Amino acid sequence: MRKVFFLLLAALIIQLHLHAQGYQLTIRLKNYTSGQLFLANYMGRTTYLTDSAMVSPSGEVVLKGNKPLLPGIYLIVLPGKQKYVETLIDKQQVFSVSIDTADLINKTVYKGSPDNELFLGYNQFLYQQEALTHNISAQLKAAKTAADSAKVAPLQQELGKKLQEYRQELITKHPNAILSAIFKAMKEPEIPQQPENEDSTFAYRYFKGHYWDDVELSTDRLVRTPVLEGKLKKYFSQLVMNMPDSIIADCDALIARTRKSRETFKYVLWWLTYNYESSPYMGMDAVFVHLVEKYYVPGDAFWLNDDQLNKIVSRAYTLAPNLIGQQAAPLELKDTASKPVSLYKTKAKYTVLVFWDPTCGHCKTEVPRLDSAFNASWKNKGVAMIGIKTEGTRDEWLSFIKDHHLSGWVHALDADNKTNYRRLYDVYSTPVVYLLDENKKIMAKRLAVEQLNDFIERSGQKTTAAKL
Repeated sequence: MRKVFFLLLAALIIQLHLHAQGYQLTIRLKNYTSGQLFLANYMGRTTYLTDSAMVSPSGEVVLKGNKPLLPGIYLIVLPGKQKYVETLIDKQQVFSVSIDTADLINKTVYKGSPDNELFLGYNQFLYQQEALTHNISAQLKAAKTAADSAKVAPLQQELGKKLQEYRQELITKHPNAILSAIFKAMKEPEIPQQPENEDSTFAYRYFKGHYWDDVELSTDRLVRTPVLEGKLKKYFSQLVMNMPDSIIADCDALIARTRKSRETFKYVLWWLTYNYESSPYMGMDAVFVHLVEKYYVPGDAFWLNDDQLNKIVSRAYTLAPNLIGQQAAPLELKDTASKPVSLYKTKAKYTVLVFWDPTCGHCKTEVPRLDSAFNASWKNKGVAMIGIKTEGTRDEWLSFIKDHHLSGWVHALDADNKTNYRRLYDVYSTPVVYLLDENKKIMAKRLAVEQLNDFIERSGQKTTAAKL
């Protein structure tokens, strides 16, 4: 008995040692005797390679590493990269799995991984509902009227109820499992009946206010799943007002909730930074600049090296002087006759700044269109046009102005390279268009002709309404 005790103790110590030191996944494949197997992980909705190994003649693969894998949903990608099995990784990282490609759902068997036994059970449950799912899809495809589609609603409700009941039962029985964390994050707030003293925005405010309640933001377990990215996208595209100040407040509040998890903090900050630095909507660069100044400059972006950090900070500092609402940087230039031209001495209700290049293909299309809008409408609304040459020779510039009859503009260039306009106005491609108010504050930027025209029209209507 004493000998058995020591053998069990030794086995436990070995198991704990393996767990503490890293991971070891033993994968047994039926009908495979060669080829390369891959282990990949989700990062948002994208997948990245984690590890790989060759299949032995006996069909076995051992994936192991000295450092534990970060928790999440991983993919065991079979040789040939045509089939894969999703696998959960959490604290228990020494286990085995047998896979039979004849039936990846019902013939996959895990040993030593309670998390994956739960996950496999859920996938088998989904497989059992496949007939109902196909029935719903077929009826929706065949539906020709709204009434036909309405007939499918009870089936959809039945399927949705079964899924929710299964997930809730699993959460109740296994509250600490990673699958429970995933299911809880997938749930959305249930809006209670509106109290009598609340206004019509109650449902929206409640939903938004409780959106993150069941999402684990203080652990690393959701980063390597598609769930967190999906939650972020919905929250910031549907629930947060599309205004920089509102977005900034929500960014800061959410980031504050991730501080206890290095990986979640890293992912959320990265996602927000990338999302707003590359946003197609005007003015969102203010969010990017805020994030860089508050989190990157103080050194919170621990995953970046000095070169990467400097590039991000430099980009923010380039954008900072030309954010919407900022005072436009002064420009002292020279016109076609080499006479001084000053941005701030050009008085107008609105000023359209156009940085352009007479040899640029896009400029050759857009500059004449800007001129047409100016002559057709903007001129009568008090708009001044200032065109600034960025590239090309002086002769090419003057010829383009003459050939396209760009009269009524102030045409200028920085012949002596004294203004540093490229950095101050973020001019690294052309054309770049800014709209300034009568005090030379930036109202809009980087808009196409139609968008700029709409913006000027709306601004004029607001001014008229304010006077009335």
